[in-house]
Amino acid sequence: QGGKIMAKPNAFDIPRIYYFQSKNTFTGSRGNFNFKIVPDEELKVVTWHGFINSELAEIEHQASFPISTDGHEEMISWLEQMYKTGKNES
Repeated sequence: QGGKIMAKPNAFDIPRIYYFQSKNTFTGSRGNFNFKIVPDEELKVVTWHGFINSELAEIEHQASFPISTDGHEEMISWLEQMYKTGKNES
């Protein structure tokens, strides 16, 4: 690792902030919880459940975060909370 600061692993395998600073979109899932991150002026995040793509899904939650290291960490914490909230609903 040569002294480089490594990103903290996260439960969603979300890429580091540099990925989003380069304007790359990321879609992922954990079980049947799905999310999509679109970098624009901010990191725009939407979540939904079920095995369907974001264009057809009913979006359950959405939020925006700054495109920064702190914003990236806040986004991961928010996704974790949305995941836990959704798991309790049946």
